[in-house]
Amino acid sequence: MCGIVGLFLKTGDLRPQLGALLTEMLVTLTDRGPDSAGIAIYGADGEGLKLTVQSDTPAAAFEGLADALTLAAGAPVAVRVVDTHAVLTLPETAEPAVRAILAARGLRVMGSGHAMEIYKQVGLPRDVAARFGLRAMAGTHGIGHTRMATESAVTTLGAHPFSTGPDQCLVHNGSLSNHNQVRRRLIRQGFAPQTQNDTEVAACYITARLADGATLGQALEGTLRDLDGFFTFVVGTRTGFGVVRDPIACKPAVMAETPDYVAFGSEYRALATLPGIETARVWEPEPATVYFWER
Repeated sequence: MCGIVGLFLKTGDLRPQLGALLTEMLVTLTDRGPDSAGIAIYGADGEGLKLTVQSDTPAAAFEGLADALTLAAGAPVAVRVVDTHAVLTLPETAEPAVRAILAARGLRVMGSGHAMEIYKQVGLPRDVAARFGLRAMAGTHGIGHTRMATESAVTTLGAHPFSTGPDQCLVHNGSLSNHNQVRRRLIRQGFAPQTQNDTEVAACYITARLADGATLGQALEGTLRDLDGFFTFVVGTRTGFGVVRDPIACKPAVMAETPDYVAFGSEYRALATLPGIETARVWEPEPATVYFWER
């Protein structure tokens, strides 16, 4: 079933509250997916590339990590530990060396980019949010997901959002029937999903289309042609977020817009506590229609 939320802030007044607003939206949808939860937060661009990494044994994995990465990269690498995750900041030229060290230590890269940080974990949204301090996070926009696992195991790696490109991530409500076929094609093209989750296939599909020169709008339109099943996708990028539903709009979705924000929720109750919602334009996104907002 799953629950999706998204919030794009048009003005700066609400940006200090982004994490708190998104968390409240996601917690409201807990009964749509109690297995795992995650949020992608887009803040100000960092001084260098940011990698969000995860470990099941963070105390041991993150001990001395900054020194080891700095030595391997030949340049300073900052490490900010957030529970089971850590956000690394590094020069872009150091990324290959840093990723090699991370792989050798068994650390999983959740996402990369200049503005995006991803936090996800097995558990209820309320508990996941508390572990990572999500309510205190600021930013320009973000998306979140609470999962009811159907096609793959309940693991942190299988939780949403999935990120397969710089500052790009995707959350999904629904199920894809041809994801194995698409997965095989993506692997031949050099885009290899790391899990059995059909959502990661959709994320890789969009990354591959962007690498071929498509715009995000064109990539989202391509999902309507190439991905079979029923789905709602919400995609985050460095500058905005987009929404698309399958041609029969099988899964529930609602959006709201005010002069201050655009919001998405699987159900209206996820939007009910947003400031100014009583005067917002509220509508159900049309099937097979791409919506996208940028800052």
